Formats: sequence, structure tokens, C-alpha cells
Amino acid sequence: MKHLLLLVFSGLTLLLVAPTSSQAQSRVITGQVTDIDNFSLPGVNIYIKGTTTGTITDIEGNYRLEVGGNNDVLVFSYIGYLTKEMPVTAAATIDVKLEEDARQLNEVIVTGYSYVKKRDIIGAIASVSAEDIKNLPVVSLDQALQGKAAGVQVTQSSGTPGGGITVRVRGNTSISASNRPLFIIDGVPVEDGALALRSFGGQNDNALSTLNPNDIESFQVLKDASAKAIYGSRAANGVVLITTKRGSKGAKTSVTFDVQRGVIDLTNKLDLLSSEELVTLQREAITNAGQNPDESGIIKGVTDAVNTDWIDQVTRQAIMEQYQMSISGGDEQTSFYSSFNYRGEEGVILNNQFLRFAGTLNIDHKVTDKLKFGNNLTISKTRNDRIKGDNFLDGVYSGAVKSLPYYFPFDEKGNIIGPGNSNYAGFPNFNPVGQAVLPRFQTNTLKVLVGVFSEYQFNEHFRARAKFSVDYNDVAEDQFEPSSTAIGGFLASVGGLGYGVNSTGTYVTYINTNTVTYNQTFGDHVINATAGTEFLQRTETSNFVQGRLFPSDDFTYITSAGIVDAGSSDKVNSGLNSYFAEARYDYKEKYFASVTTRYDGSSRFGTNNRFGLFPSVSAGYRITNEAFFPKNTIVDDLKVRGSYGFTGNERIGDFAFLGTFASTTYNGVTGTAPANLENPDLQWEVTREANVGIDLSLFSGRLQTSVDGYSNLTSKLLFSQPIPLTTGFGSIQGNIGEVSNLGVELSVNSINFDGDFRWSTNLNIAKNDNLVKSLADTLPLFRGYTANGAGNTNIVKPGYPLGTFWGLNFLGVDPATGDAIYEDINGDGQISPDDGQVIGTAQPDFVGGITNNLSYRGFDLSVFIQFSYGNELLNFSNSALLNSGEDINNNQVRKALDRWQKPGDITDVPRYELGNTQNNWHSNRFLEDGSFLRVKNISLGYNLPIRYVEKIKAQSIRIYGSATNVFTWTNYTGNDPEVSTLDGSTTAQGIDFFTLPQVKTMMLGINVKF
Repeated sequence: MKHLLLLVFSGLTLLLVAPTSSQAQSRVITGQVTDIDNFSLPGVNIYIKGTTTGTITDIEGNYRLEVGGNNDVLVFSYIGYLTKEMPVTAAATIDVKLEEDARQLNEVIVTGYSYVKKRDIIGAIASVSAEDIKNLPVVSLDQALQGKAAGVQVTQSSGTPGGGITVRVRGNTSISASNRPLFIIDGVPVEDGALALRSFGGQNDNALSTLNPNDIESFQVLKDASAKAIYGSRAANGVVLITTKRGSKGAKTSVTFDVQRGVIDLTNKLDLLSSEELVTLQREAITNAGQNPDESGIIKGVTDAVNTDWIDQVTRQAIMEQYQMSISGGDEQTSFYSSFNYRGEEGVILNNQFLRFAGTLNIDHKVTDKLKFGNNLTISKTRNDRIKGDNFLDGVYSGAVKSLPYYFPFDEKGNIIGPGNSNYAGFPNFNPVGQAVLPRFQTNTLKVLVGVFSEYQFNEHFRARAKFSVDYNDVAEDQFEPSSTAIGGFLASVGGLGYGVNSTGTYVTYINTNTVTYNQTFGDHVINATAGTEFLQRTETSNFVQGRLFPSDDFTYITSAGIVDAGSSDKVNSGLNSYFAEARYDYKEKYFASVTTRYDGSSRFGTNNRFGLFPSVSAGYRITNEAFFPKNTIVDDLKVRGSYGFTGNERIGDFAFLGTFASTTYNGVTGTAPANLENPDLQWEVTREANVGIDLSLFSGRLQTSVDGYSNLTSKLLFSQPIPLTTGFGSIQGNIGEVSNLGVELSVNSINFDGDFRWSTNLNIAKNDNLVKSLADTLPLFRGYTANGAGNTNIVKPGYPLGTFWGLNFLGVDPATGDAIYEDINGDGQISPDDGQVIGTAQPDFVGGITNNLSYRGFDLSVFIQFSYGNELLNFSNSALLNSGEDINNNQVRKALDRWQKPGDITDVPRYELGNTQNNWHSNRFLEDGSFLRVKNISLGYNLPIRYVEKIKAQSIRIYGSATNVFTWTNYTGNDPEVSTLDGSTTAQGIDFFTLPQVKTMMLGINVKF
């Protein structure tokens, strides 16, 4: 890092002290800037090309600027107008007329299989550009969306690099099927979520981290039926269309180098007790139980002689680095974009890192005026060195938080203490340092995303396009836990001589899309129509083998195992056969209408309901194009829109509709037995969606606002329906129940200042009310973790949202006895799980983000703030770290010192008594306000003046720094209010159970373009 800083500083110094040519004698130029209709334009930005000298026009469009001589060139720029350059002449006055920028007025965005002008959209679509995410040092594509689009909630489940990301568009629509949106990159539906075959304590890997976010040109998030019904059975959870960068026709070849390097730290560290404090608490708990603490071996001055900070022992200041080279260009026939990227990011936990090598090549070639073809190709190789975490008993971070501070990781010779050593704590305090550095948990992934297309333009109205694509993912996992670890050496069932697992998985999706498009204008009437077919096949294969009893810890692969006692292999095929059509109508850019439908057939559903129809209609009305609407300089555009339609969800396991058989063993004889009941009526979940919206543009585009309200109802939920056990089964996969989502979204984009100093603001905020309307019957479904005294931590119950917390109602601590007091719901005089009740919800009242972008001459500053309000978070870690003496095998948080000690004490922490389980029963004592306001990213950059840049024949040089997860304001007492232990869970979201918090990244970078 010091060498990089020295290099950057030296380069700046040389450039700044380099001699410059002398300027001619200065003089003053004046003039007026107007549009083509001679209306004056106030606030036009004017500067001398290649310098930072400039001014802006006044309210009458007039300006005054001192120039160096007749060789200068003036640059005039204004929002919504084409930038214009004017050479300085001998004249003292230079008047300028600016033309409206048709590219901005007619900017088109991808809406599925077609394009539409952004200003004419009548669906709910959120756009995020490459410019919006360029300063974010994110690992994965979905992470870049966090806080950037209204109604899109993105949560990073932990601080693990390459770890799971939860994405929700307009809430949760399903209970058992996936709630992730459909991710489509350059027309190819790609694998998302987890690829690895093992979940480490609820924390998954992320398939989208295999792709390079720097190759992204834009995101389009399709949110309502009008926008996403074209994707039919896969669209209920929203659709994220990702467009990668491509070359420009006739553009000069440019080469860009981008180098980033930074450090990573924990954002927060739990305040745990020292050995002395913990021993005092433990002795008190033993005494309160009527026992002698000395006889238990916990002796002050002896037991607390060692004081180990386990979190410090297993964490580090990590390093991240990223190197990117991209080349783009083109001529009249061929354009191209290519890039190579390397990213290396250490985790803050020892032995944890994520590495990615990625390359991209996109080519477009025009064969004739009618025929063109092209491709997109991405190849990436990732390596993820994982560590166990969260609710694993032998997890690294969880173990560090729980471990007793009077043990230590190393013996007197500096060796890691492991099983068999007298100083090894054993269950449940396995040595966290050993658990970090000794096992090998490596996941290697190869991803190839390739597509080729051809397009033929029959005439100016009609064209056809065909594309064939493949998304190939190959995963290999290698795990070995030596005899010096908890599993490999302590667990009796393994044998104490090491444990190994080797797994492989291959996921391949083939997709062929064929479309025809028709465009026709009849006077003021414009018609656009698209029809197409799509065929998709997905093949998944997986294998694993397990071995144990290794001859030595130096032999780490399955071939050396003394016993290979488990293994399996699997292959599954699934497919979609789809037909779709869309028609758009535009009259005078004032009245808009569209109709969309898709007919999908899926191999995942029963023979009686294999095909489903998903239609939608939408309409829009631009009021500002009416003759009666007053023409003024305030309101530029006012449009109202609405949509109604149906989408589906088919993201469940394959062949759940079939009556299947599986192998079984009875009395030593192998045979087959029924494994699943047949349901030929199984079909899609169906979401009915209604949306109304208003788009408003004010002050020549300086203030743009969109407001959307929606009502979505998902029915025919894919759910295991309970059946009588007399059938030999407990359930059958069926379609039962309903879930609703009602919400409102607001997006505001403003340009507050536009001149030498420019300041723009982007704000989005969304509120979603989720509700389970009905289930198979009135009985609730318990989910989440098992909870002492209350059954489970979560419940699915009609009338309540998904993510509802369940438990006892904690009423406080009895000042006389120090015992916990709970509400006796049924009035039977005793507290039991029958007294459980709804105690809160993980659903926030609203979420959002705000980004401020400021620039002054060569400097630019971006500040991104993310917020969530009204959600509750279950600090389930405190069931062990604030456990009132149920057991004394875990360290405690500092709040434990506030426990009840004597009659008359007023506190909310019950007395510590060894073996007292009732004081630690699950209740809202562990439920906290999870609201937070977080400065997610701050980026500061400087573009070197062009006169210095030209010295090395470059187009631009930008030096920048970025800080992520800078500050967080929250009342939550745990590590991080954003984490969720059960990554991606719908019914048990918002639980913090020893989860590694978000990390803080401080990064410097330099971008050079030639």
C-alpha cells in the first residue's frame, strides 16, 4: 500500500511541476446562450476546453469569461441539450444557440425482448447505470443494486467475501419457492443464489460473484406485470435485466486501465467480558445454584490468569486488490468490447479469501445493410477459500465470540492447541484459531456465459433475430479437516483421524430465443409488435464422496482415507417451452397502450397443468402533450400510467409432481419404496399484479420524480400440503394459500446546481406491506430455530407477514427474586410454549437510499446513504451471550453485568443461576429494533487537467479513493443490523446468530484511459 501511494504521489508531483506553455495575453468574451427558439438559457455551463476555467450564464442567458487568446475553444453544456464547442475569434461577443439533445429525449432502454424510449415507459421499471455503481467496490452484480432502486431490497447476509446476497423486488411472494428475481444478462437467464453444494452454517456462496461488475453497462429492474409478464412463469419475483458493455460503431479504439487496492476491517466488534469479569459472573451463577464455585474449578486469581481476546485472534486487517484492463472501439462494420479482470479479496477471518479471474469479449458485426451478427462471451474462474461460520458449533467467528477468554490458542511452543491436549477446551469451545487455519474448505468455480445472435432487417418495418446461449457452471469443492480440528479429531463418530469430502456439481442452461419485430408509423400513430419463441433446457449433475481415518494429516485427499463410507451421484434435467408476444401503441406521444402475453410449458409441473398463460395490459397518458395544458418553464413532462396482469413462479425442485420411488434397505436387503406422492394437478404460483404510477419532470429535467403504488396477490402457493399419516406420507406437494404485497415507491432525481460546481441527488424510498392471507388450514407453521420455552423462533400465520417472530412476552424481572416474568396467555398459572405469541416482524416499514454526487472542476465526490426503518432483529446470539446462567460455557456481552444481584434491583437482565433455563426462555427480550442509517459509500476522485494528461498521450487520468460501510447509526446492540444468519430465508429472516458483520473497505484507485 505504501509503495502504491508513493507511486501515485510521485506521478502527481511530476505532472504538477512540469513546465507549461505560456498563455497569450488574456481578454474578456461576452455573449448570450439561447435555444433554437431564441429563449434564453440560464445556468449553462461554459469553460475553456482543456482547463478548469469557466463560468455559467445568468438568468437572461448572458455570460462573461476571461480567455487566454484566439487559440482557446469554449465548451457550452446544458442539461437536455447537445454540448457545443465554439473557437474563440477576434470578436468580443460570441452568441450561441443550443439544440435539444435528441439522444436524451429518445434514450432507449431494454424492457425484455425489445426496447422503448425511456420517457415513454408505461411500466414500473427502475434503471441503474454503470455511472451509478462505478465507485462501489462490490464483489457481485446483485450487491451493486443495494439502495439504488426503489422497491428493490438487497441485503448482504454476512461480511464473507463472495458470500450470499438476498434480493427482493416488492417483497416476498412465496413461502416455499424461491423469492429471488430472475437475473438475465444480455438475454441469457443465469444461475443465481448458491452454487456450492455445502451451506456453512446458513451462509451460502453467490453465483453472481463469478461475474465482473465492471463489465456492466446498465441494470433494468422490471417490477410490475406490464414490464415483466413477457417472462411469464419466472417473473413473479421481478426481473433484473443486465446489459454488458459493447463497442461503439465508428469509435476510436480506447484502452482503459483501472487499478484498485485497499484494506478491509470489521465494521463492529462485540464488547465481551474479560476473564476476570466472566469468572466473577460464573462464580455468582454457581453460588446462586447452591453449589461451591471453588469445587467447580473456577477460582479467582487462577482461572482468570489468562485473558484471550478470541475475536482479535481469528481476525485480521485484510487486503483487497483489483486490476482491470478493457479495450473497446469499432468502425462502420465491426465494434467490440473486451476486458480482463482480476480481483483478490481476503476475508477478515483468517484463511478466508475470494479470488476471481474474468475475461469478456463482445463483438457486433454488420455484414450488409440488412444482416448483422454478434456475440457475448464471459469466462471466469473463481476460488473461494471458505471457513465455517454462524451456527456451526465449530464455526470460526461464532466460536471466537462464544469461547471462554481464559483459554488460549497456542501452547508454550507456539503450536495450535487441538484435541488430545489437556488445555483444549472441548465442546462447545473448540479452538477457533485452529478451526480457521487448519481445515481446507476450497470451492473452485468455472463459469462460461456465451451467446451468439444474428439479425436480419427485411425492410424498415420488419426484422428477425435468433440467439443461442449457454450458461455453464462447473463447481468443485474440496474439504479436509485434520485430526487437530473439532470434526477431524474430536467427534467420536468420525474416528479422530481426519475427515474429508470431495464434491462436484455442473449446472448447464441452454437457451434458444427467436423473435420477429414489426414497427410501423401511420401519421400520428405508432405501432410496435414483437413475437417470439424460447426453448430452455437445464441439466444439473452432482457427485460427492466422503472419507475418514486418514493415516496422517499430511495425507489429505480421499484416496488416502482408511474408510470411504459415503457417496452419491445425481442428474436432473428440466426445461421450458415458451411462446410470447407484445404489442405497443403510441398516439402523438400522448396516449400509450401495450398488451403482453406469454405461454409457458414447464417440465416441473403436472400433466394437467403443464402450460400456463400470463397476460398483462397497460396504458399511459401524457397530460403535458394536451393542448389545454399550459406551456411553461416549470413542468416539462407529466405522465400517468397503469398496468394489470399476471406472472408466475416455477422455481421449486424438479419433478415434485411425480409419484417417485427411492432405494431403501430393509433387514439387510436393498430394494425400492415409494418416496413421493403423485400430483398431476401441480402448477405455477400465480401473482395478480396491479400498478399505478405518475412520472413528473420539472425545470428542464432538473427534477424528475416517479411515484408507484401496487397491489400484488400471489395464490396457488407451491407448498407441502399436510395429509393424513395413514397414507404413509405426511404431505404432498400442492398449490395452497395466498400471500399479498401492497406498497408504494418514490424515486426522485434532482440536479441542484449545474455549473462549475455541480450537485445532483438521487433518492429512492419504498414501503411494502407483506401479509399471509391464507394457508391450507388455520394451523400456523413454525419455522426458524428451535427456541427454549417457546417452540420456534418464527411462525407463518394468516394475518401476519412472512418473517414474523414467535416467542414469549417478556414483562421484566421480578425485583424481589430476580426471575424473569412472562405473560401467561392462557391463564393456566404456568409458563409453557402454549403461551407463545407473535412478538415482532423482520419486515421494515420502509427502506431506501440516497446518493449525492458533487463535482467542482476536476474533483468529484459521491456519498451514498442506505437506510431501513421499522424492522426488528432477533439477536439470537444473546440466547448464549446473555443467558442468565443456563450454562456457563460461553462468554457474555457487557450487558450481562447489569444482571439482578439482590432484592430491590431494578433491571431487565434476570439473575444468573447455573441450570436455570426459565430465565433464558426465548422471548422478546432478545428482540431489538433493527432500524439503521448507514453511510454505505463515500468516493472522492480527481481528474487530472488535460494539459497534463496529454503529456503521456492519454485521454484521461482519474485518481480516486473509496470507503464502504463508513458509519452506521442504529439502536441494535449486536454486531450489524443488516446481517441475516439464514441466508435467503423467507420465513426466518432477520436473525443474527453469531453472524460475521459487514466489513469496512478503504480503497485507493487510479483509472487511465488511452
